[in-house]
Amino acid sequence: MQSGKATQIKLDITSDLQMWRAFLAIAELGSLTRAALFLDSNQSLLSRHLNALERGCKARLFTRTGRGVALSDVGQRIFPLVKALLSDAEQLELEIHGEAREPSGRVTIGSLPSITNPIVGRLFKQLRERHPGIQLKILEGSSGQVEEWLADARVDIAILYRYGNALHEQEQALATVDSYLIGPAGDRLTKVPEIPFSSLHELPFILPGAPNGLRTALDAMARQEHITLAPVLEADSLPLMRSTVAEARLYTVLPIHAVWTEVQEGRLQAARITSPPLQRIVSMALARTKGPGRAVSAVASEIVSIVEDSARSGMWHFGGPE
Repeated sequence: MQSGKATQIKLDITSDLQMWRAFLAIAELGSLTRAALFLDSNQSLLSRHLNALERGCKARLFTRTGRGVALSDVGQRIFPLVKALLSDAEQLELEIHGEAREPSGRVTIGSLPSITNPIVGRLFKQLRERHPGIQLKILEGSSGQVEEWLADARVDIAILYRYGNALHEQEQALATVDSYLIGPAGDRLTKVPEIPFSSLHELPFILPGAPNGLRTALDAMARQEHITLAPVLEADSLPLMRSTVAEARLYTVLPIHAVWTEVQEGRLQAARITSPPLQRIVSMALARTKGPGRAVSAVASEIVSIVEDSARSGMWHFGGPE
């Protein structure tokens, strides 16, 4: 509706919104280096943006600390206003491009290789059918790497293993996974459905090297049960572990979904470890600094759906431990 006069808004600071986006990332991450990674930029460019903003504000926006930077008094006062401004600007851009109704954009997932295999193929197919505007980027690494990517906001979604019943804050338990003794085809020990933990005593294992969540849990349980685990080979590569078990007739310990295809095809055998069982939680966490945007929320919802459906086939138990 036309009112006959223009809105009286006067601006003295005319800095590009991308500079304020840099300010927001630096403030939330507390580091120019981390902010540069998050924004796919470089530290020198962010420094120039920050200098330009401080000249325009005629005030220091950050103070240096031993671990990075922290907001100054002025920076703290304007931080919520800048965040609201950028949020409104993003919503405006979505409305202009017609994207507010349909999730779109790139979503980066960081995951362990053993979890990626049973999820990503179906996830890509479902997203292409239901949310064609979303593009996936998959990063695979160790637990430590995925944790680092999550902390640095290099991934939007992280999928990890957690041992025990305690989850980190803001994590969601997707599934509870049993551990299996994996052996070669025709092996006597793994031809039965279940095997007590004590049967792992002094078997010739190929296992991940420490530090590793599975290795730590196995070693702790072995001490508790007064048995000896004897890895004759250490390897952090899942494909190498699978092929070595089959060819060199060694043993390993893995969740069943990590060897699902090989077991179905008769190339490997798997016996569930009991008395006591060794379980882990498949956990999903969203990057705090980015927040669950529409595309991220859509991908997270599809992941939950795939995990729930896979639980019906016996791959894992849906949800956390009771």
